[in-house]
Amino acid sequence: MQLPAQAQVVIVGGGIAGCSTAYHLAKLGRTDVLLLEQGKLTGGTTWHAAGLVGQMRPNRNMTQMSKYGIELYSTLEAETGLATGWKQCGSVNVAKTPERMQVLRKQLAMARSFGVECHEISPREAGERYPVMRTDDLQGALWLPGDGKANPADLCMSLAKGARNRGVKIVEDIEVTGVLTEGGRVVGVRTAQGDVRCEVIVNCAGQWARQFGALAGVNVPLYSAEHFYVVTGKIDGVHPMLPVMRDPDGFIYYKEEVGGLVMGGFEPQAKPWKMDPIPSTFQFQLLDEDWDQFEILMTNAMHRTPCLQTAEIKMLLNGPESFTPDGNFILGEAPELRNYFVCAGFNSAGIANSGGAGRLMSEWIVGGEPSTDLWDVDIRRFGPFTGNRKALAERTGETLGLHYAMRWPRQELETARPLRTSPLYDLLAAKGAEFGSKNGWERANYFRPEGQPRPDYTLGTPGWLPWMVEEQRATREAVAIYDQTSFSKLLLQGRDALAVLQRLCANEMDVPVGKMVYTPMLNERGGIESDLTVMRQGAERFLIVTGSAQATRDADWIGRHLAPQEHAVLTDVSAMFSVLSVMGPKARELLSRVSPDDLSPDALKFSWTKEVDLGFARVRAARMSYVGGPGFELYVPVEMTRHVYLALQEAGRGLGLRDAGYYALDALRIEQGRRAWGAELGPDESPWEAGLGFSVKPDKASTFIGQEALREAAGKPLRKKLVTLVFPPGSAYAWGGETLLWQGEPAGEISSVGFSPLADACVALGYVRGEAAALPHEGSDARILLWGDAVPVKLFDRWPPAQR
Repeated sequence: MQLPAQAQVVIVGGGIAGCSTAYHLAKLGRTDVLLLEQGKLTGGTTWHAAGLVGQMRPNRNMTQMSKYGIELYSTLEAETGLATGWKQCGSVNVAKTPERMQVLRKQLAMARSFGVECHEISPREAGERYPVMRTDDLQGALWLPGDGKANPADLCMSLAKGARNRGVKIVEDIEVTGVLTEGGRVVGVRTAQGDVRCEVIVNCAGQWARQFGALAGVNVPLYSAEHFYVVTGKIDGVHPMLPVMRDPDGFIYYKEEVGGLVMGGFEPQAKPWKMDPIPSTFQFQLLDEDWDQFEILMTNAMHRTPCLQTAEIKMLLNGPESFTPDGNFILGEAPELRNYFVCAGFNSAGIANSGGAGRLMSEWIVGGEPSTDLWDVDIRRFGPFTGNRKALAERTGETLGLHYAMRWPRQELETARPLRTSPLYDLLAAKGAEFGSKNGWERANYFRPEGQPRPDYTLGTPGWLPWMVEEQRATREAVAIYDQTSFSKLLLQGRDALAVLQRLCANEMDVPVGKMVYTPMLNERGGIESDLTVMRQGAERFLIVTGSAQATRDADWIGRHLAPQEHAVLTDVSAMFSVLSVMGPKARELLSRVSPDDLSPDALKFSWTKEVDLGFARVRAARMSYVGGPGFELYVPVEMTRHVYLALQEAGRGLGLRDAGYYALDALRIEQGRRAWGAELGPDESPWEAGLGFSVKPDKASTFIGQEALREAAGKPLRKKLVTLVFPPGSAYAWGGETLLWQGEPAGEISSVGFSPLADACVALGYVRGEAAALPHEGSDARILLWGDAVPVKLFDRWPPAQR
């Protein structure tokens, strides 16, 4: 086909992600679409993918995406006339250890809550469904009858035909060598055969997506690893409808193919593919066999399916696939360039998820914003630093293995660390800080007493709990200091800065200099795009403080809503200021020992700020407390941070001052009902549902994004409602994500949970959905499915009642 001179949308990449995006754009009426493939369709990773198609993902929205893919694959052949190889053979997921069985039972509860048919079965029943499997050492299994398998290349070709039938143009053997831009927007692509003008580009280039993105200055952090499976000859007892089987404790999976087995897996320590850049000519090619790398998978497979000990091994396939730093997909519009979209980074799950991802991408392109909360896979969760190739290679060696490895609650990734550190990092490490990582920032999770070993990960009560409780007690009874330097800090200044904030924020932003405002930013649906704290530092100067992971996302949201004629400049100043939170009833007494300024409630009211002397430094003190109770946040120039911290430590002698970490911070904010974005708050939650009515002004004089939807929903029955869940004293430890049962039926799930000394048990936040959302919940009874056991809890709209 001759290359056209222009198209509305150009998709780069003819694997399953690109073909699915083209198909769904056409279904939405966007038919002026051109798909360009540097080689032949499916020639990258798609052709050698294993083709397992499962429904379950870690959260509700991603599971719905996967479920849609199965619905699509089951009907596509009838629509296009091209076979897809789709077979709804079901899947069996087995557990060898008691801990893995606990995790499977949690997945069972989630599946039922998300509308996925799922059953717990015994080892004997698992063996009946998968006769070639050894079961004598299993704890149990899950049976998902709706799962299946497909032929990846055939499925991709069927999607391509469905797109062509609706008018999409697909041209092979065209390498895109450049992206044309004007005024920060996409206007076309460059190829050896000529330029193509366009309005939108979609980067579906698979393992080439990072190097293709770099042509336009777009960061797509993914990296390829060598990925393996064996193909056997025919085996007795193996038939076309044999279920897919996964044995995560052995790091392996199986599917039937031509009467034999495909067996592959995710070895604990992967082998990054040392090829950079990847040649455009790498098409329908494989890498050399590496039986040493595959040995752990083969050994475990011969144990689980003894038939492999004598089966014919036709080949060991080694095909590179790309993986991301956190193991999640990369979807959405790039923050660096308007109308440049990315749909890549599927981490060996592209066949199962490209159907749904293509639909979500097309909705995003056509509608201007995603139709649902996609934060877990949003490209804007990554900062520019994540494109570092050394870090990506090291992290890929870890994240591939974590696909099937036992993932413990609050387990931290270990590679490519430390990277972003506070000025206090070394001081806190010397005091026993155990660090976690958030958006590259090293943050103290808790402090380990001298001489105490680091506790092992567990599904039960964590070994660090007594130390965290002491940090909580210091916060509630004396004074604690938290290093929250990782806060994202954006400076908006200029003549029109106030007008911009009034348009973006649902609260009233025209406040006196020195005042702080807590406010959500809403989308047109009335969902919460972000929640911010904004300090007015001058008539035309506002400091915006947001979550550690949200700097890129929030800067992008604000930046894309700045009109060309508006005089307002947004600058990320996160690295210029540390934040030291001094919390507790003795916080003011501590500060009075190092500052001559009056910090009494009369001189500095709640939610106000002012600059003060502290030691030899000048800092901005803000009277507020994310953990509830009295407290101050100190915004300190980075170069003065160590001095301020040491001055506070010296002055805190005799006051019970204690260093505290993010585990205590999180538990205390949950106890006080403070919401967190990405947990309780997101684009699918309205302020009414989240209990944030106090932070919005639907009738403020200036119009803001989402105002109409906010007004429309006011006073109407809620689809879901945020509540506090209080566990009985001495009950088992919960970690989050557990299913809530209301009158015996799934009615929501826990979004955040932490231990509360006040309750002497876990306290959680979570949403109740459906009919239960319309009822009052002061002390009402419900149950939580905790590792398969029903645990009683009390539900409250407000807790603790005496302190709210």
